[in-house]
Amino acid sequence: MTRLALLGLLAATIGLAQDPPAKVKPTKPPTKPPEKPRTEAAAAPAGNLKVLPGFKAELIYTVPKDTQGSWVCLCHDPKGRLIASDQYGALYRVTTGATAADTKVEKLPVELGMAQGLLWAFDHLYVVVNAGGDKAGLYKVAFAGDTPGKVTKLRGFVGAGGEHGCHAVMLHPDGKRLTLVCGNQTKMTDIATSRVPKLWGDDHLLPRVPDGNGFMKGVLAPGGYIFNCDPEGKEAELVSVGFRNEYDAAYNRDGELFTFDADMEWDFNTPWYRPTRVCHVTSGSEWGWRNGAGKYPAYYPDNLPPVVNIGPGSPTGVSFGYGAKFPKKYQDAFFICDWSYGKLYAVHLKPKGASYEAETVEEFISGTPLPLTDLVVNPKDGAMYFAVGGRKTQSGLYRVTYVGGEPAKASTTKPGELGVVIGGPPSQDEIDAIAGQRTRRQLEAFHGKHDPKAVAAAWPHLSSPDRFLRFAARTAVESQPVVGWQDKALTETNPQAAIEAILALMRAAAPCPEHVKDAKPQPELRAKVLAALGRLDFAKLTESQKLDLARVYEVALHRLGKPDNGERDALLVKLDGRFPTGNRYLDGELLNVLVFLQSPTAATKGLKLLADAPTQEEQLEYVRALRVLTAGWTPELRADYFKWFLKAASYKGGNSFAKFLTLIKTDAVALLPESDKVALKPILEATPATTKVAAAPPRAFVKKWAIDDLHAAVTPLLAGGRDYDKGRRLFAATNCFGCHRYDNEGGSSGPDLSGIAGRFSPKDLLESILDPSKEVSDQYQAVEIETVDGRKVVGRIVNLNADGVDVLTDLLDPNGMTKLNRNNIERMTPSKLSLMPAGLLDTLTAPEAADLMAYLLSRGDRGAAVFKK
Repeated sequence: MTRLALLGLLAATIGLAQDPPAKVKPTKPPTKPPEKPRTEAAAAPAGNLKVLPGFKAELIYTVPKDTQGSWVCLCHDPKGRLIASDQYGALYRVTTGATAADTKVEKLPVELGMAQGLLWAFDHLYVVVNAGGDKAGLYKVAFAGDTPGKVTKLRGFVGAGGEHGCHAVMLHPDGKRLTLVCGNQTKMTDIATSRVPKLWGDDHLLPRVPDGNGFMKGVLAPGGYIFNCDPEGKEAELVSVGFRNEYDAAYNRDGELFTFDADMEWDFNTPWYRPTRVCHVTSGSEWGWRNGAGKYPAYYPDNLPPVVNIGPGSPTGVSFGYGAKFPKKYQDAFFICDWSYGKLYAVHLKPKGASYEAETVEEFISGTPLPLTDLVVNPKDGAMYFAVGGRKTQSGLYRVTYVGGEPAKASTTKPGELGVVIGGPPSQDEIDAIAGQRTRRQLEAFHGKHDPKAVAAAWPHLSSPDRFLRFAARTAVESQPVVGWQDKALTETNPQAAIEAILALMRAAAPCPEHVKDAKPQPELRAKVLAALGRLDFAKLTESQKLDLARVYEVALHRLGKPDNGERDALLVKLDGRFPTGNRYLDGELLNVLVFLQSPTAATKGLKLLADAPTQEEQLEYVRALRVLTAGWTPELRADYFKWFLKAASYKGGNSFAKFLTLIKTDAVALLPESDKVALKPILEATPATTKVAAAPPRAFVKKWAIDDLHAAVTPLLAGGRDYDKGRRLFAATNCFGCHRYDNEGGSSGPDLSGIAGRFSPKDLLESILDPSKEVSDQYQAVEIETVDGRKVVGRIVNLNADGVDVLTDLLDPNGMTKLNRNNIERMTPSKLSLMPAGLLDTLTAPEAADLMAYLLSRGDRGAAVFKK
């Protein structure tokens, strides 16, 4: 790569990070200065991008940053011209031509800018200004021909101005309203109606651990939200809450809304970390963002699961491909931008039940780096346009067209048409999806309004096997006066319906103490609720129902107050004898309840779970709960608990990881009797070892496996009788959890392997582990960087800020980055070697390798056939 091309590539590397840059240790300064001043500025040449076959990406405009800033959002006007906004400056109109030389850019003569949302609708330009103070808000600009005229502020936002403020605006499928997107630092706007029952609470049974760096500390639910309003910004209707920082959203042809929500990379390698994810934003939905360690796992019944987890990243612009002259598969795709890893993904969605699933997720366009900020399809020319930039640095505008041989006529189907769009005779799954989505919409008609028919219509669906139907039904019930259905909830006999109904009752009849300071215990209702839950036969529930029941106990005990002695004893008899269950997630939730009840056996059982837990995420789950336990401790158990912190000091995680450990230990020490503080002083004040300690002990070498030998040895063993828990322990023992997520735990430096069974045969999977460099995924490919002073840095570019380039060089340490200055980079090339080490299976016997393979291919289902005797 030439130096000029390198500068062009790096000039385009600054964009909208969804989180503050992580603190990293500075690297040694170069021993000699750059050979010459590097003042060239150009956006990344299109030739440096990886584009799917059949598509062409071209750089059509390099934004002069000194005069036009750095662009972060796009839209198009009725004439097919693009409108762009500088993150900290003005609005610009772009007339594209056949070539880059034909592109013309003009500054719009209007005192507006700093926009993170643009839309042309109702003969006006709508602008969402994300600025501090009273500038933040939704505006509309009238036009006389091509000249902007009157500017009207329609609605203000409080708390905006940062990168978690007010974001996108789009046209509602009904053609009569607007839909707006706000991140979790935007305070709730004034709303006239709400499809979300305004019953939200944080609902943590045990005291929350705040973010180790104090980020968003004290900020309570509902978090980021999406609402509709009329074209004048009035009559707002709240649609969905609980997001962290969804930057953009888009409607599909069925009128269904989708967004791409952010993760919190500071939480890497903790049990509360949630990857970036695509969410189907249904009416009244809740997505579980809570500050610090309080985020809801996807399995909680009081929030919804994502359509698909993408992995680490920084979500920015999204769009469906409608209107593009692409093959139909890509016209129907949901395109999502990831700023930090430079990926434009094509998510191919398929209706499933009352919601959707992702059939595949493709890297449509990628660059190393390529910080995408927004994209738009221009129906006038059928091309897709995307921008890179932000943070007052160099940006550019690109055009994507299809040049392959498949038919690529732009679709004329309009968004908002009811029913599931399918081609050819429908399959049974598609028929079920049509029925599921129709039923969900019927239930959603009751959201946010009193209707005497709602409870009768919704109640049968509280026991649906479809989570989206259960959620829609519960929301319909919660929207009705509680007096009309309280007794029905308390006498329900269907286990699934009873769990959902009592969850609804807790939310509707008992305010959350964190949100209503004068909330009082309700002993009479608590007695009835505990009696109703007590009638459920725990042993006969499914695994998911047991998880739901544990969560409902948490919400009930939190909202209704501590049980009396008789209620406590009855609960301990019911739950203590069932604990532990062997289900890692269920055991974590049950331990929360038992610690709250101060079970005399929780310390002994919890420490045993801690000792046996193969991953640092699972260990941290138990340690967090046990920190507020005061009953049942012995001197030996106390010592073992605090010795864990000495081992965990060498565990690796995101930027808040070490401080989370400090906060948890501080809470635990604060509850120690003074005599125990004295006795434990040598442990409490001990200096942790400086050498790295793995969550699982190292294993001895067994054999240098060849792929054919291992495949021949493992294949007959996969017929049945494998051990799920042993496979999970081996996944940890071979350090796979250090880089990879699987079944919602593990690191995020490598690909999420939860769905690997759908992509790899057993032999292919073995080969990818034994010889990881044979085929390296573009998404996780490392780069080799040579600096002007002769250093070589190999890793993945994960963050950028001005001239700073952060390179992750140790996949086992999410915070182990090297910080470089782009002006000191001489050369950067893709690495041919995988960052994943070879020989990871050489410590396993053939039966152990079979257990590991069975675990990976099971999709996290311990009931899979391969585990049956």
